[in-house]
Amino acid sequence: MVKAASKNSESYLRMYRQMARIRAFEDNANQLYLSAKMPGLTHMYSGQEAVAVGICEALEITDHITSTHRGHGHCVAKGAEFKEMFCELLGKAEGYCRGKGGSMHIADQENGNLGANAIVGGSAGIATGAALSAKRLGTGSVAVCFFGDGALGQGLLYEVMNMAALWKLPVIYACENNLYGEYTHVSEMAAGDLSARAGAFGIETFEVDGQDVMAVNALTQDLVARARKGEG
Repeated sequence: MVKAASKNSESYLRMYRQMARIRAFEDNANQLYLSAKMPGLTHMYSGQEAVAVGICEALEITDHITSTHRGHGHCVAKGAEFKEMFCELLGKAEGYCRGKGGSMHIADQENGNLGANAIVGGSAGIATGAALSAKRLGTGSVAVCFFGDGALGQGLLYEVMNMAALWKLPVIYACENNLYGEYTHVSEMAAGDLSARAGAFGIETFEVDGQDVMAVNALTQDLVARARKGEG
């Protein structure tokens, strides 16, 4: 019992540190943007830290994620280093993508981050492809597709969900519903029950409080274990 409690304490502290690191990164990135030192646009992940950390802490380095235009938090949670990230934001050659990707296109292959994507819902096909590859090669890896509620209006998302369900792919579609797709409230752009969309494909759906990192992590651990067993 003592060992288990110690292990849990270490895990909880790590998740807290990761959330604090994401907030610190975003605060500094926002200052760079506001002071016009950073080229292009940036979209803050502040306030959603528990989602990225809760999910990524349940993954192995060999598992893959795809991100969104609001993707700094996912990148940090999956193991990225601040120096390379800030270099990327500032257009420096030392960045993860040699400064060519900027804020909305950071990819960190060594840690399994297949990249952020400025196209709403654009990374859904990439994550599903990674899951198909994992199944065909028998690697045991799992893919997680992060997307916002704004992506619920994109057809690509439903095309790949259909394939993932048919082929029982090891992929988790994680919808971060912050209630706004850019500037439009979710009630004005998405009709009906949001989770029912995945349910229509026979994909089991769960809702969890995105401010509760332990609840997010516990659910993700269960889903990852099921995906690794080939249960889709």
